Amino acid sequence: MNVDRPVAASAILAVGVTLGGLFIGVGFARGRATDRYVEVKGVAERDVTADLALWPLRVVTAGNDLVVAQARIGQNISQVYAFLKRHGIDTSQVEVQGVDVTDAFANAYGGERQAQVRYIITQTIMVRSPKVDVVMAASAKVGELVSAGVVLSSGRMGYGPSGPTFLFTKLNELKPSMIREATGNARQAAEQFAADSRSALGGIRQANQGVFLILPRDQAQGVTQETQLL
Repeated sequence: MNVDRPVAASAILAVGVTLGGLFIGVGFARGRATDRYVEVKGVAERDVTADLALWPLRVVTAGNDLVVAQARIGQNISQVYAFLKRHGIDTSQVEVQGVDVTDAFANAYGGERQAQVRYIITQTIMVRSPKVDVVMAASAKVGELVSAGVVLSSGRMGYGPSGPTFLFTKLNELKPSMIREATGNARQAAEQFAADSRSALGGIRQANQGVFLILPRDQAQGVTQETQLL
């Protein structure tokens, strides 16, 4: 992650409401008078801040001696743990995941004569923490690891971005109030429509909750909800 504060995004809900009533004018009449209705939508929006950080650090080492390369990556992992602890990330929030070993000499598309080093070892250290500010601050100082000789991959090993990803996990707590607000906004729009057309507005015939979306706060090319600032 290349930003210096946690993610902020917008949670958006669109609620569709079908209201019955008597409407006049071309385009509003559908079948019998008792079957005339208008469909309106109400929208509710909240700014939300991430409450969970996921940060995969992929440590890479290479060499022609597998035992030596394994020892080196073990040393690098110890350096990563020390770095995380130094920057306020508890070891209980850190997990060492599977190791990947590539033998370049066994590559069917390469061959011994083309490979400069035989073994490439990659191991992922996953940080999973609710302290998004702490993770963000630590990620901004990852250059300390590079200066110490720890090689980190660019993130092409299946985990996506090489920096932290920030998530918002409390959407269910927002749903009731957002549904009320969106439904109220839909009703208000229908009442205004009825007033403008000098019509009577009836009750709700049908309601559709719609979909909750978490979108980037600022829409820009290359900007996602994971890289938004407060």
